[in-house]
Amino acid sequence: MPKPTQIVINTSPLLALIAGLGDLAILGELYETVFVTYEVGQEILTGGKLGFGIAEFEQAKSLQRLDKPLQIMPFLLNSLDLGEASVIQLSLNLGIATVCIDEAIGRRIARLNSLK
Repeated sequence: MPKPTQIVINTSPLLALIAGLGDLAILGELYETVFVTYEVGQEILTGGKLGFGIAEFEQAKSLQRLDKPLQIMPFLLNSLDLGEASVIQLSLNLGIATVCIDEAIGRRIARLNSLK
């Protein structure tokens, strides 16, 4: 099975990588292109109470950040939070087969849409 070269990633996995490794450099080593939707970017840039992960996210050179919100299918918006819905929508729009989502319902909906 060939190794995927592109991925669309959600907020929690990005923050988990920052927490565990201190940065997001590993993504550039694993994938040629790492897409981050506008919606996911906004979730990170709001930073919560402590502003965790903002600096590392902004410094990550390997991320392909979208600068506009996506038009997301109502089914996805009704079933998932905005970040997960945007990850699946972008994957479907661009024909990218691999997503990184931490929530079980998001992974299930991704599989139902033939995403890995």
